[in-house]
Amino acid sequence: MAIFLDDNSRIIVQGITGSEGLKHARRMSAAGAQIVGGVNPKKAGSGVDLGNRRTPVFGTVAEAMRETGANVSVVFVPPRFAKGAVIEAIEAGMPLVVVITEGIPVLDTVEFYARAQRSGRTRIIGPNCPGIVSPGLSNAGIIPDHITGPGPIGLVSKSGTLTYQMMHELSDIGFTTAIGIGGDPVVGTTHIDALEAFEADPATEVIVMIGEIGGDAEERAAEYIRAKVTKPVVGYIAGFTAPEGKTMGHAGAIVSGSSGTARAKKAALESAGVRVGTSPSETARLVREGL
Repeated sequence: MAIFLDDNSRIIVQGITGSEGLKHARRMSAAGAQIVGGVNPKKAGSGVDLGNRRTPVFGTVAEAMRETGANVSVVFVPPRFAKGAVIEAIEAGMPLVVVITEGIPVLDTVEFYARAQRSGRTRIIGPNCPGIVSPGLSNAGIIPDHITGPGPIGLVSKSGTLTYQMMHELSDIGFTTAIGIGGDPVVGTTHIDALEAFEADPATEVIVMIGEIGGDAEERAAEYIRAKVTKPVVGYIAGFTAPEGKTMGHAGAIVSGSSGTARAKKAALESAGVRVGTSPSETARLVREGL
């Protein structure tokens, strides 16, 4: 089992003819993901070599869906064009859109997220995220596939780098799905969305939630865990050593007074029964104990 992404996922890449889009499309394909096409309006009718086969390039997302049965799009489009690309996918009725692009203006994200919400058909992961991987099943984004294999852990993380590190720390156990939701102030899929899905997934036995300083997403997740989650949850908050009043890392990592600090988030999670590590290695040890 997995959440949001599995071996039935048929993936297109918006921006597949660009250097990053093509590089990661080849890597995803080599990992076993079904990359069924790409989209570039200027290169419609052409194709790209993914190493093991030639993959068609379509002019629109709607055409790609119609011709290939695609149900996932991964967006590797520059920030100034990303809003249009995501809105196109939403209007075509794409069920899952993974937005890798960094540097998208928050107002653009608000606009395409609102459209997705109104459509009721499209889930967005990101932006500014590493994507999602269900080891042994599929991979949509830039998460390396070789870090770990399938297993009983579900992972949701704001940080791409910490996603990779936690997967490595627990590689001998394995994961149902690891999802990087991104660290921007507005993201399409939240900690709570992932927690709800992992709670409903029978193969996920323990959930790891990685947050970071800034905002109140982790505090809201703590309230959800207290009310709705029965499985063990282990947390880690990046930023315990961040200087007070300093903006660190992601655009969302902005601390206002005591709100958004690592200690405040840790306290909120622990009050909901979450065991919180103070380092990735300690967090991994707590996961092992939880299993």
